[in-house]
Amino acid sequence: MSAQHRSRTDDELLELDVPGMIRYGLSMGGAHRTALFGDGAVAGAVAADRMGVRPRSVAFLAEVVRSGGAAYAAALPEPLPGGAPSRLAGEWLDAASSVVRDVDGDETAARWLEAVAEILDMRRRARHEGA
Repeated sequence: MSAQHRSRTDDELLELDVPGMIRYGLSMGGAHRTALFGDGAVAGAVAADRMGVRPRSVAFLAEVVRSGGAAYAAALPEPLPGGAPSRLAGEWLDAASSVVRDVDGDETAARWLEAVAEILDMRRRARHEGA
């Protein structure tokens, strides 16, 4: 199995540079975009899950990005409820706003946040079904 297709533990995913993946994935596309929507989205969901973030909060943030843009969302004082989740989202949004230059970029950033929300929701459902 190649390194780019190997399974990773949650702890390994948390070591990924998600803001860097956002910058490269939004600006360069290709394999960087694939990594962003793969391991990057799962890593984002794991980090948010460990902070107790609700999927609907991330989905709502995606709509804010879609409506107002990544730069607008990055300027919000509390993009997700709570201090640590807001700092996490702020890192993501700062990374996105540093490279997004048009509506298509904002749409891609919003779709990434939606992917994070979906994965977060699936993780929570799996945990509750397994209990």
